[in-house]
Amino acid sequence: MAKATKKQALGRGLSALLKETAEVTSASDENADKVVGSIIEIDLDLIEVNPFQPRTYFDEEALKELSGSIKELGVIQPITVRKLAEDKFQLVSGERRFRASKLIGNKTVPAYIRIANDQEMLEMALVENIQRKNLDPIEVALSYQRLIDEIKLTQEELSVRVGKKRSTVTNYLRLLKLDPIIQTGMRDAFISMGHGRALINIENLSDQIKIYEKILRDKLSVRQTEDLVRHIKSGTLAKAEKNKKTVPSAITNSLKDLNDFFDAKINVSVNDKGKGKISIPFNSLADFERIKKLLQ
Repeated sequence: MAKATKKQALGRGLSALLKETAEVTSASDENADKVVGSIIEIDLDLIEVNPFQPRTYFDEEALKELSGSIKELGVIQPITVRKLAEDKFQLVSGERRFRASKLIGNKTVPAYIRIANDQEMLEMALVENIQRKNLDPIEVALSYQRLIDEIKLTQEELSVRVGKKRSTVTNYLRLLKLDPIIQTGMRDAFISMGHGRALINIENLSDQIKIYEKILRDKLSVRQTEDLVRHIKSGTLAKAEKNKKTVPSAITNSLKDLNDFFDAKINVSVNDKGKGKISIPFNSLADFERIKKLLQ
């Protein structure tokens, strides 16, 4: 059974409200004004997780840290639930606090009771996650798309709901046009949203993958990726590749020694007459001074 605190709601005992047989599932319910705003201690076993939760992964180490905090200070901010039936509740938000409380063996958790139907549950869960959690760009994009598809919002309406500019919402949604492999790479933090936004401009998915692999292989920055995509779109890269002369094997075989000596990726170009150029990149003034000393 749900355990009520000492406070009473609008002159009626919370236990009486919770035992009413009529199910409370919509904000239009006649008892909404009597239940909304109540905070009670609820048995964890009476709460089921939110099926609309957009986050599917919870960092175990972060949960342990939160559990330690709850063990010392308690749950400072109550979770939010909706009442499904007598002695049955469903999470609206606060799943990390819910999981962390279970992790340390707590039997109850303070909960704020909301009234919501399934559509309202989905919207609250998605918006709460977007605003409060450190979601990766693809999780945000998927949450935006669900709000558009399932709640029938326009991008303009969505931007108001989540408190973001329309252009920001559009930029996230465009990420879903990327090849799934690239989306996974973004979720795993192999590349940033900036890389992804640059890659969107390449329509062919196989070409996207080739550039994605080059980003990982050569550790390209966002600016370098943007330049690469710009060259590909304009055709200048293809022309440069066509006109590029083969570097003699004697030079390419020595490149590893040069790379190791300077601790940098050395670039070499050779023309028809055998003349060429060696480029030594540096990352900062201190790095430049380091390379200068090596040359001296």
